[in-house]
This record gives sequence, C-alpha cells and structure tokens, in this order.
Amino acid sequence: MSCLTDGELNMLNGNFLCGVVEGFYGRPWTTEQRKELFKRMNKLGMNTYLYAPKDDYKHRAYWRDLYSVEEADHLTTLIESAKENNITFVYALSPGLDITFSNSKEITCLKRKLEQISTFGCTAFSLLFDDIETEMSGADKEIFQSFAHAQVSVTNEVYQHLAQPTFLFCPTEYCATRAVPDVQNSEYLNTIGSKLLPGIEILWTGPKVISKRISIQSVEEISTVLCRPPVIWDNYHANDYDQRRLFLGPYDGRTPELIPYLHGVLLNPNCEYEANFIPLHTVAQWSKSNIDGVKKDIVISDSSVTSDIKLETEVDCSSDEDISSKLSESYQPRSALIVAINDWLTELYTKKVAAWVQPLAGPPESTQTVVNTCMTVNTCMTVTSTTNTCVPVSGITPLSAAANGIPQLSDSGGSYMQPTMNPVYSFGDGKPEVEPMDTIPTIGTATVTSTAAPVSSSIELELKPIDTDAENIDVEIKEAKCDEQTDSDTDTVMQIDSTEEIADKKDVEDKLSFEDMALLVDLFYLPFEHGRTAVKLLNDFHWLKTNARCLRSAKSKKTAASEEVTEWQSRAKTFEEQVNMVNVMADRLVKIPNRALVYDFYPYVWDIRGVLGLLSSFVKWLENVTY
Repeated sequence: MSCLTDGELNMLNGNFLCGVVEGFYGRPWTTEQRKELFKRMNKLGMNTYLYAPKDDYKHRAYWRDLYSVEEADHLTTLIESAKENNITFVYALSPGLDITFSNSKEITCLKRKLEQISTFGCTAFSLLFDDIETEMSGADKEIFQSFAHAQVSVTNEVYQHLAQPTFLFCPTEYCATRAVPDVQNSEYLNTIGSKLLPGIEILWTGPKVISKRISIQSVEEISTVLCRPPVIWDNYHANDYDQRRLFLGPYDGRTPELIPYLHGVLLNPNCEYEANFIPLHTVAQWSKSNIDGVKKDIVISDSSVTSDIKLETEVDCSSDEDISSKLSESYQPRSALIVAINDWLTELYTKKVAAWVQPLAGPPESTQTVVNTCMTVNTCMTVTSTTNTCVPVSGITPLSAAANGIPQLSDSGGSYMQPTMNPVYSFGDGKPEVEPMDTIPTIGTATVTSTAAPVSSSIELELKPIDTDAENIDVEIKEAKCDEQTDSDTDTVMQIDSTEEIADKKDVEDKLSFEDMALLVDLFYLPFEHGRTAVKLLNDFHWLKTNARCLRSAKSKKTAASEEVTEWQSRAKTFEEQVNMVNVMADRLVKIPNRALVYDFYPYVWDIRGVLGLLSSFVKWLENVTY
C-alpha cells in the first residue's frame, strides 16, 4: 500500500471506528497525556476516542452532577484538541449503578448532563451499563418487562432527545461468557438487538472480558443477535486487573478479515499511558491492513510460546476451526512489532517531564546542598465488584541507596531512581503497614577512569658554563617559557580530546538499542503469553533447578566434571548473561530524557529485576553449595 496522509487514512477506513477507549479502573490520564494521545492517534490514522474513565466520579459514581466551570473548560479543551487532530471525541456516561429507569427526574438529569457536554462542542455520546447488578428496583419492575427493556427505553429516549448523534451503547451482557444462558438464547441480548434504535452502535468485548481470540464465527453470531455489527471494546492490553503486569506486545489474535464484519475496534489499553505506544501502533497497522474489506475466514496468530495464563474460569469460546494454517500476509504481529519498536526508539529520546511529578519546595537559596528526592509513582486501582470497594495493593518503598549500592534518580539525564508505589486502600480502612521490597539485588555502578599520564608543568633550565652574559641568559629563559607554554597547550588539547572520546563512548554505551526495547517487550508481552526471552529465562531456570542433582553427585564422588555437569555450568552461565542483559537494559532505561516513560515503567522493571536477581543468586548457590 502506498504512503497516505493522516486524513486519507481516516477517510479510507470510512465508517470503521478505530481508536482508544479510556475505560479502565484506576487513575485517569492527564489532560496533557490525552492531547498527546490525539496527536499520536491522528498520526497513526485512528479516528475515535471514547472518554469513559471509571474513576472520574462524575462519569460513574456521581453521574447526575454537572461539571464545574473549571471542569467544563478542561473538557472543552480536550474536545477542541480532538477535533484539531481529526478525532471524534465520544463522551460516555455510566449511570447503571443506581439509576431508577422509571423515574422521570432521573431521565431529566441524564438529558441535562449530556446537554451540558454538548455545549462543550461534543457531538458523540455513549451510555454504558457494564459491571452493574442486573436486579431492577421495585418501581422499575412495575413499569418495565425486563432489565433490557428498561435500558432500551432510556437509551432510545436520550438518543432522540440529542437529535440522533453518533451514539454507542454498552450492554450489561457485553461478552459471550456473560450472556445468559448463551449468546443465541439470551433474552437480554435479543431484546437489546431488536428494540434498540438502528442508529445506535453496540459495544462488545468478544468471547470473554479479555479475549484471547476473536473469530469471525463469533462475530457473525453476535451480529445476528444484535441486528447490527458490533464495535469491539478490546481489553486485550488492559492491565487494571493485575497491577504487577504491563502488556507491551503487538495486537494479536484478531484477523484483519474481521474488519468487514465489525463497525469498529476501540482498544482499552494499559493504565500507564506511556506503556501504550506499541499497542496503539500495532492496532493501527492492523486496521489499515484490510481497508478493501476482503472477507476471509482466517484467524492469525504469530505468537511466541503461549503460557498457561488463564484470566477467567470459563472455557475458551473461540473455535479452533477458525484458525487456518495459512497465515495472512497483510498483517503479521511480529513484523508489526518490529516497525513499532523502531518508531518508539525516537520517542524515548524526546525530552518529556513525568506527568505526575510536581516540583517540591526546595531549601532556601542560602543552603548549599540540594537533595533530589524520589517522586511517587502510583498504580491504578483494581475493582473486583460493581461497588466502589477497592482492593488494597502493597506499595514498594524506596530502599536506602547507601545500604544497597543504588544511586538516586532525579530528572537529570544520567541519574537513577528509587521508585515508590503508593498503596491503594479500601474505603474506610486504616493505612496498612508498608513493607520494603526485599528481593532487590545490589546494583553496581561502573565508573570510567582516564588512563592518561599526568603532564608535568615544570621545565628545568640547563645553563651552559660559557654563557655568562645576562642578556643571553634572559633570551634562553624566555625561549624556554615559550616552549613550556606550547607543550602545555598541546597536552591540554590532548586531554580534552581524550575526555570527549570517553564521553562519546559512554553515551553510545548508555543509549537504548532496538535489542534493549525488544527485551523489555518480551518481559512484559501479552496477557496469555510471555515473550520469547521471558520464556527462555523461565525454562532455563526450571532446567537448572531440576538438574542441580548432577552437581551434588559429582561433588560427593569427587570425580572429574561429567558432561551433565559441564552442560549445567554452561546453561548457568547463559542464564547469568541473560540476567545481566536485563540489568543493562534497566540501567539504560533510567537515563533516557523521556522521564514520563521512566516513571511509568520503572516500578515494573524494578520488580522484575529484583526477581531475576533473586533467581540468579539461587542458581549461584546451587552451584557453590557444599553437600
């Protein structure tokens, strides 16, 4: 396909919605992050942004409340920024927690809230009824035949009141595993499909809340029930349910041939904004790989080794019959990943301040010493029910730099960070005692010293016995001083050149490479699989632990090393080299000028680095222990 401009890509996709839904539980993104997101989406050819952060309390918990003047200015600025970048800003409201569908005052509040949003310049809206109780109130039971009829009645009324704008609807049964008893026989889904006005789009997450694959067969099934093609709310890269994982891998498990069967795909990504470059980049590549709308029943999977991670207890609803042995040449996840990493490398060295770092009040100017304190890195909340109760998460506290040999991080280019993660508490609970992370290995710092020999600045004058004339002596002294100055200047230039060469070499050594970023992605790959390097690390450690008995046998018999022992030692050395590669990558990561990315990533890198350090120490213990 020939190169196209940003606007042309959006037009070629036609009515196909491709974009981002900010719909995760946890701390919402900042205004600046969203504005940057719109620019990135436009550059990638994406066209839709759905505003639905669960922890914006006026979006969900206090949906009836109007926005203040300050909040209105904030939203107006966002909507204008989206328009400037050819992005449709869809404002979503989630009233399902406590709305009384039969109460006219409630419906008036709903209309008034969305009318206010329309005055900000918003022309697209959404009502979300996900993650709520399905039991209606007594008043609603007297008016409506079912829960589905109640939702349809309110949604149709609001949709017509707003003059039928672009409108999205999220059902309570939003995936196959939540359909009762199943998709085809669900009374709820059949009512939604037949009664909801045809201009309203319906969101769907696939076979599961987080779907490993979405097949054409499953999409055709739900399209028949809903009487329209769905818009996929894709949670494939969402990490709000597991606060120790990021998902940096490519968009996978969805064939481009799905595009003609859908009305759009909106990706609900990682809570950490900076972690979403590759997910967005690859889903954009995916959406442009079948612009012509060719329908082929092929599901691609170019995945690496799949792990046994299961996110739900239900069986996988996708059929193996949908997976063809012939892979589509239009989109290959691994190839898309390579393209995305190459583009990402330029972002790493764009100077950017961390979004959540606020300047601290420093000491008076008369104080000579300024201490760089580490900044707090929060994690997102994990909500496990339809209430507002949050699951507490243990935080990571900063360890003593002196005790652990780890230098501090400030916003200067060549510094390090002691990351901390604030715990999220259940409402009403007291503050729990935070324990320091005790699996972090000591990290040594390499120092570069100059090997240049010191240059002498003194020159002894040798006077000849026959030179007794004062003038001749003065001339020789002046000439000697001139020679001394020339030699000194030459030596200074040589020292400067040597220092610059060392600095340039160190800059090259400290620069993140493609291999470093590929390693980072492999360590935090996808929800259902680990990257190749991560799998190799796990397999090697398991092998070393399982086969350590050969060392015990060799030491007890005091015989020469057998082939089995030699192999064990060789694999132990390879494992240690892999761990060192992770350490080098982590050291380089904290030195990049994109501090926003550093603060988003470092708690996770810190954690996995500590775990690998512990495993490495265990392997060394196995090798050196006396039996």
